[in-house]
Amino acid sequence: MARLTGTAWRHASGWEPAEAQAPAAIREVREIAGGRGDLLAEVAGLLIGYYRLTAEEPKARAAAHYCIAADADVDLIPRWIEVGSSRAAAARLIPPAVPGARQVFAWPEAV
Repeated sequence: MARLTGTAWRHASGWEPAEAQAPAAIREVREIAGGRGDLLAEVAGLLIGYYRLTAEEPKARAAAHYCIAADADVDLIPRWIEVGSSRAAAARLIPPAVPGARQVFAWPEAV
């Protein structure tokens, strides 16, 4: 999963899949997945869901595009989008690991 995600992410240039590198990216992602459309769907869905409404969303969608084009099982993607969204929401609740680091969220007031 990590290798598949990293490869798709590395090939994603930003706002949309780069036309020139798409065939090589799709070929590499397909090779790593080894015919596992379920893994491709998981990576695509997690990327889309986790990075939804963030600055990284365009790159995540481009990376997901490579997974989809490499024969992801598209019927499984909506479930993984939900999982990715849930993981992102949970991650926003974790305080920074470095003391004094800038927080991007506000803790609720103590009751």
